[in-house]
Amino acid sequence: MSRWVEETFHPHWRVRLEADEVLHEVKTEHQDLVIFKNQTWGTVLMLDGVCQLTTKDEFIYHEMMAHVPLMAIDKPKRVLVVGGGDGGVLREVLKHPSIEKAMLCEIDRTVIDTALKYYPEIPGDSFDDERTVVVIADGLKFVAETDERFDAIIVDSSEPIGPSAVLHTREFFADCKHALTDGGILITQNGLPFLFPEHLGDTTRAFASLFDNVAPYFCTQPCYFGGPFALNWASDDDEHLELSEKKLAKRQIRRGVETRYWTPGVHNASFALPGYAETVVAKAVGEGRAQNGSKKGRAKKGKGD
Repeated sequence: MSRWVEETFHPHWRVRLEADEVLHEVKTEHQDLVIFKNQTWGTVLMLDGVCQLTTKDEFIYHEMMAHVPLMAIDKPKRVLVVGGGDGGVLREVLKHPSIEKAMLCEIDRTVIDTALKYYPEIPGDSFDDERTVVVIADGLKFVAETDERFDAIIVDSSEPIGPSAVLHTREFFADCKHALTDGGILITQNGLPFLFPEHLGDTTRAFASLFDNVAPYFCTQPCYFGGPFALNWASDDDEHLELSEKKLAKRQIRRGVETRYWTPGVHNASFALPGYAETVVAKAVGEGRAQNGSKKGRAKKGKGD
């Protein structure tokens, strides 16, 4: 008899995935984790009733988290990934030959060990790369206390519930800004804005109160059921958001970065938001600017605006 694993994140509807083979399962009072094989999705990680990743489509999210900011920077050298213990974002960051140091701060070493054991194709050899530095620490505390500066900080955290909630606060984002080089870029995830617009709004408001430019962008992540998946960008540099497809294409060729989802066209098009999201973003940007009494800066608009 087949076992079906149910995603319980949404209160009024459910999605179930067939578990052809359960590879690992942990149930405690603190977490409910199951890793299993599925004919459509490959290896699936479900944590507390939420689909976290599948080996079928993980490249989409990881490419868009890494290449959108790094392709915008002329020669990115130092990158911090907060969370992301599966190694997917780290793998994509290391594709850029100018990278001298890719630091990954993960609170739980078992997240890395689990990836290496059950879905090693995601990190590949990224943890063995000489440019990789792994720090096992609380990301909130590490960012607040570090003296290092990074060209990009990529926050690959889970949803803003439970322990991960602190990585979605203005205080944390302010510490991230302090840890960026001048004009550095901060990236985080904002979930499914069609179903949870407050997540996109809260981050955009915080970004707008801290940075000159805030620019949410979308990707299509098939295993995250509920519409387009939102990421968010913050920086004080205007030029990063003005790169043409031609210039991005030249950078990709020069760097030899191979991708399956990210393209120069997708890069620029991802910032064009549907109306329901633009409404949330515009309101949040206005509120964020009001918090710091500034009218400076803007949200990224679609091409031609």
